[in-house]
Amino acid sequence: MRNSEKLSALGVKDEDLVMMVSGAAASSAAGNDLALNPDGSAVNPAALQQQLRQDSNMMAQLFQNDPEFAQALLGNDLNKLQDVLRERHRQRSELRRQQDEELALLHADPFDVEAQKKIEAAIRQKGIDENWAAALEHNPEAFARVVMLYVDMEVNGVPLKAFVDSGAQSTIISKSCAERCGLLRLLDQRYKGIAHGVGQSEILGRIHVASIKIGNIFYPCSFLVLDAPNMEFLFGLDMLRKHQCIIDLKDNVLRVGGGEVSVPFLQEKDIPSRFLDEERHAKQASSSGAPATTGTTDKSKTTMPSGSHSSGACVC
Repeated sequence: MRNSEKLSALGVKDEDLVMMVSGAAASSAAGNDLALNPDGSAVNPAALQQQLRQDSNMMAQLFQNDPEFAQALLGNDLNKLQDVLRERHRQRSELRRQQDEELALLHADPFDVEAQKKIEAAIRQKGIDENWAAALEHNPEAFARVVMLYVDMEVNGVPLKAFVDSGAQSTIISKSCAERCGLLRLLDQRYKGIAHGVGQSEILGRIHVASIKIGNIFYPCSFLVLDAPNMEFLFGLDMLRKHQCIIDLKDNVLRVGGGEVSVPFLQEKDIPSRFLDEERHAKQASSSGAPATTGTTDKSKTTMPSGSHSSGACVC
């Protein structure tokens, strides 16, 4: 029983006989159930299956690195699970044998230049593998996908999921989204250009001012309009600085106006799946430089380093 559990919750009543078993003996018994035979199969496959199923982090890693083993754990065929365990044991044994043979050949002539290079590569790979194993144990979240920062906003009265990106110099709205918000009639085509980042997109023009609603407060906002169907609305560094926004990752909120209003960042379940699939395209469309502002320029090219961050938006 766990330290937090009570005897009454386990059905123990007055005058019941309770047998105490030492923790060492209990852990030893559990360890025997989870042990492996010399051929790699499980001593108690049902116990091993149950133990691994309960470890969500381990199952996630297995689905990523060894989906066949993960499927065998989730299935009801213990014989198949044993076969997979034996096969993995055979593969590991074969790999170790090959590595030992290679090292033996290399050390047979330690003054050979090529042998020295291979020994150095083997030592380097061993360090990489140890670093990877340490990360899996102590920093497993590093292998998970990071959900980007989205908040609920309204643009000209139309609700949107806004992608907050302090690495994009300008706030961006797609042509289709601007049309849906009734703003395309305000497009100033004198501000055409090319947005360069990871990729490049055509800047159709600029909408100089429109109202956006964050929380319960309205703010003025300007937009670059891009011909980027894979990106809807990106709240960039220009407006983050103008409205003194704080990206507070500790409380998972975006604070606007120096803290006069706070809106929570959306959880993954609240973000449309198409946005999660298209974050890469949004990054390609993000602009970190302003287009030329002369009315006579039809196609002005602007170079924009991608991923650069400024201290204008405070990341806590």
